[in-house]
Parts: sequence; structure tokens; C-alpha cells
Amino acid sequence: MEHEDPRNGESPHRSSKKPKFSSNYIPESEIRDEFSHHQPRVARINNGSFGSCPGSVLAAQRRWQLQFLRQPDAFYFNTLRNGITASRMIIKDLINADHVDEVSLVDNATTAAAIVLRQIGHSFAEGKFKKSDTVLMLHCAFQAVKKSIQAYVTRAGGSVVEVRLPFPVNSEEEIISEFKKSITEGKSNGRKIRLAIIDHITSMPSVVIPVKELVRVCREEGIDQVFVDAAHAIGSLKVDVKEIGADFYVSNLHKWFFCPPSVAFLHCKKANASSDVHHPVVSHEYGNGLPIESSWIGTRDYSSQLVIPAVLEFVNRFEGGIEGIMERNHEQVVKMGKMLVESWGTNLGSPPEMCTAMIMVGLPSRLCLNSEEDASRLRSYLRDCHEVEVPIFYQVPKDGEDGVRDNDGCITGYVRISHQVYNTLDDYEKLRDAINQIVKDGKTCKMLCIE
Repeated sequence: MEHEDPRNGESPHRSSKKPKFSSNYIPESEIRDEFSHHQPRVARINNGSFGSCPGSVLAAQRRWQLQFLRQPDAFYFNTLRNGITASRMIIKDLINADHVDEVSLVDNATTAAAIVLRQIGHSFAEGKFKKSDTVLMLHCAFQAVKKSIQAYVTRAGGSVVEVRLPFPVNSEEEIISEFKKSITEGKSNGRKIRLAIIDHITSMPSVVIPVKELVRVCREEGIDQVFVDAAHAIGSLKVDVKEIGADFYVSNLHKWFFCPPSVAFLHCKKANASSDVHHPVVSHEYGNGLPIESSWIGTRDYSSQLVIPAVLEFVNRFEGGIEGIMERNHEQVVKMGKMLVESWGTNLGSPPEMCTAMIMVGLPSRLCLNSEEDASRLRSYLRDCHEVEVPIFYQVPKDGEDGVRDNDGCITGYVRISHQVYNTLDDYEKLRDAINQIVKDGKTCKMLCIE
């Protein structure tokens, strides 16, 4: 029996083309071989930042690179376009898009943000939008997206309203409530909200956002366009762009879908596919539609876009394919998060159903993590002294509120742990023991020294 994925809001799309899985699933030894290029002894529990690429896909990438280098002209005229189209077709089926022309391959989510915000900025600059009109975004949006708004929108006269999301968060309703409040603010004094930017999975802190519900609210409130920044989505939760209903949806393929860096897909609804949406790097393909513009932005290495069929072969070696990987990663990261909570006497940053393959875990208050500098120092200490790679989040205390507490004080620091197929229990025990040792030694973040 197929179950609904509560993290996507509706029954996930089931492709009519059932993937063919081998009866002999990949054994643990082959998984180790696929990631043997990882630095030994390092507990990599930060897949969310840069992803991971298996050896078989790296080998496929090298073959594409050599094919280009052997005869570049033949590759350009006879191979490249068809190869990229084949990759786009795979993505189209994975995300339930209506047509391959709605799918473009770009470098990363930052590039996609530039594509979307550039056309919004032009509308402000050309007088199509009033200077008082606004863009709505989450306050914890990725910093590169905020900078893109600054570069393209605010300098052209547009304004920005940030939605303050609660953290730790207990329910989707808390997020929806704050979102609606910010829409009211954005529409005050006769202003129009020209674009809403919604994360599908926020980066820091990491929380799954109820995007389908928020897109529906945007439609009801007359917001012109919706851009979903889903940098962490594909490969960590089911993506159905028709169910979500946004105008633009981007997700990196190198974070959770095993592609080499860097490649992302940008889905543009058919209504927007032929509009004034262009790649920021202008080549001789300008004006031929975003998918074609993106397929050639000058001489460069396109191999990360071409290996998507090899990635599909890799994930189908696992039981259940990519859906099985997503399910197991979610189960394991929740299990590891609860193990750390029990050891440290702290809390999870969100309910398990509001996370995917990443989860936020409170750090003991005795670490006295009281600033971004403390977070950076602790992260460096864990990396250099304990061979643990994990992001640290500093939760700024709210005025007049104590926040979540453990037995010794207010919890102001969280780790964002990830789980991918190469991770083992030892990785999380290494983090657990490192934090416990710091606390046992009576050290605070400011006392940590890197030798």
C-alpha cells in the first residue's frame, strides 16, 4: 500500500513509468566503495551544505568531460543538446511537470534566484510596478537570495517584507499564521505584493515549510507570482510541482540527488515559460527560451548536467530507488536526533514530520553559545579537534522570552545533522561524545582552543 507523504501536503505523484529495480540491491560494501573518496575518519553529517557524489557518477562525469575534450566541435554540434534534453526529461518525470519545456538546468538555486528576481527588478525599473510595491520572503531565507533581492529589487525601488518564522517550531499552523500576518503588512497602504519567495526546506534552521498551503494563500491574496526556493528538496522529499502550484520552483541536484556540483533544475509554469525570463549570462541563444538559453552559456563544463541518467541508475540500485532512500534517510536522521536529545538532555527544533533528511538538535546550555562567533568557534573546534563536520545554529533569544530550557539554562545553540546513505551510527556517536566531553571538561564555547 502506498502512503501519503505528509511533508508534501498531498498524495505524491506516481509516474506511469515504474522504475526497474534490481532484485539484488546494493550491498553495504559497495556503498562504502562508492564514497571511498571521502576523507577517512571524518564524520560527515553535513550533507545538506554540499551534497555528495558517488564514485560511479564521478566516473560517468569524467567520461563526458573526455568526450568533449577529444573532439569539442562534434560534441557541441552532435551531443550536448541531446544529452541535456535527456537529463531534463528525467527531471520532468521526477517532479511531475507538464512538459520538458518547463524544465531548465542551471548551476544552482542562486542562479535560479537571479533569473526570477532579475525580471521582477526590470518591472520595477521600467515602471510596470510601483515603487511602493513589495516582495515577500522568509526572514531565514538563504543569504544569497537576500543579496539577489538587494541587487535586483531594492535598488530598482521595490521594498521587502520578511516573514518572521518561529523556532523552535511546533506545527505548520504557526508558520501559516505568521505568513498571513506578513501578507497583511505587505499589502498595507495600498501596496501590491509582486512576488513571494518561499523556502520548501529552510537551510538554517532547517524546517519543512508547508509550501502548498502557503502558495494557496498567496493565490487567495492576489500575490502576482510565487517562487519556491527548494534548494534541499529533490532527493530528500517528494516534489510534485503541479500539486505545489508555484510559478517558479528550483532545487539543487547536487545536494540530495547525488549529482556532482553544481547543477539545479528550475521549473517555470507554462504561463511563465515564454515570458520575459532569461538566463543572466547572455549568449547567442538569448531569446530562444530559458531551457535553451541555459543549455549554452558559453564554453564551460556541462558534465554535471549530463550525468543525471547515471545518477538515476545509481539510486535505482537501492531498494525503493530514490523514494526508498528518502524514507530511510528521514527515519535515520530522526532516530539519530532523538539519540542526541536523550544524551544531551535537550530538544528537537521541530516535530519529526517537519523535517526530511536534516533535523535540528538543541545543544546543552552549559556550552554558553551566545553569538554567531561562538557557533563558528564550536564548529571549527569539532572539525579540527574531533573530525566532525556539522553546522551550528545560534538562536537569538527573544526579548522577554526565556525560550526552550534544559536543566541548566536556556538553549541557544543547535546542530543541524544530516543523514545520507554513506552515514553510520559511528558518525553521530562521534558528535555526541565530542559535545559530552566539552561539557564534562567544564568548557564553554569561548574557552575552546584549536591547536
